[in-house]
Amino acid sequence: MGYEIDFLPVGEESSGGDAIALRYGNLYGSRDEQTVVVIDGGYRVAGEALVEHIRERYDTGTVDLVVSTHPDQDHISGLRVVLEELDVKKLLMHKPWSHSTGMQRAKMILSLNAQALHTELRDSLQGATALEEVAKAQGVPIEEPFLDWTSEDGVLRVLGPTEDYYRELLAEIVEPDSEAAARASWEALVLHKLLAGTAHEDLDIETLGENGETSAKNNTSAICLLEVEGRKLLFTGDAGIPALGQALDVLEADGFQPGELQFVQVPHHGSRRNVSPSILNRLLGPKGQTAVIGTAFASVPKKNPEHKHPAKKTTNAFRRRGYPVHLTQGTTRCHCHDAPDREGYGTSTPEPLHTEVEDNGDK
Repeated sequence: MGYEIDFLPVGEESSGGDAIALRYGNLYGSRDEQTVVVIDGGYRVAGEALVEHIRERYDTGTVDLVVSTHPDQDHISGLRVVLEELDVKKLLMHKPWSHSTGMQRAKMILSLNAQALHTELRDSLQGATALEEVAKAQGVPIEEPFLDWTSEDGVLRVLGPTEDYYRELLAEIVEPDSEAAARASWEALVLHKLLAGTAHEDLDIETLGENGETSAKNNTSAICLLEVEGRKLLFTGDAGIPALGQALDVLEADGFQPGELQFVQVPHHGSRRNVSPSILNRLLGPKGQTAVIGTAFASVPKKNPEHKHPAKKTTNAFRRRGYPVHLTQGTTRCHCHDAPDREGYGTSTPEPLHTEVEDNGDK
């Protein structure tokens, strides 16, 4: 079997997102010999681009599976277009109101006075409820992407979150930690000062910290493993260090060894807050690699004025472990195996190993 993984560009200027189309099977054969999957849909315009891409490149109007990793607008909005315009057989999405009384109450408030909810909670619900409504209207069955959900052919498997961890994260979303929120606000205020400094890196010197923190909503991301005839491909959404750690626990229990991945999605558009050296050592292997072991993709905006998406120290960390990072930056990127040649597609150039990176005070 072969596969094609397409990361479509999302957003303009400095605002990006994820919109991923893929297919696997006998790509030289008929549609019946192939499976088409969408993982996240970016904003609405990206959803329209996904529909066009699937019709033109995959020559079909049917999608076997749509996966909504988490309800950020830059991931979920375009999925409504996919469900409206294409024949979707199944939708994977979390339904937070089914796992939390706080979310149930918030969903009721959302319909009456959305502004009464804090931003993180409101955004978590708006995207998910809107997508569920479209799925019901289109007659698309919904299942939830928790640990060990597996496609009927056994090719796609969800590595996390567990239902218990998801409930813990929902509690944080419903009632966020005021101290953490204050810290995030402070960091935003001093960001421009931090950006004034740089730090040196090379193949061995790494400044990426172990202390990166992302939001509870990001950590609800469904982490998916696609395995096609022994070739492993990992999709991470916006998952952070604790979520990735739990997924790695599952992989390692199955005998996974660092460096077995042929392909990996860089979490959260290359943010330095979502990965750490220890996580990457478990996932990709030790630093100091000069050979290319696998491929990494990151969905990033055209511009990156604050050096966040991606952070240079993040792309460096992947590269020094043998996984050079290819960025979308307004262009569709395709990773494929045993697939037909595509007219108009050429070789992608990955990010180099940057010798000067952002000095963010990471430890």
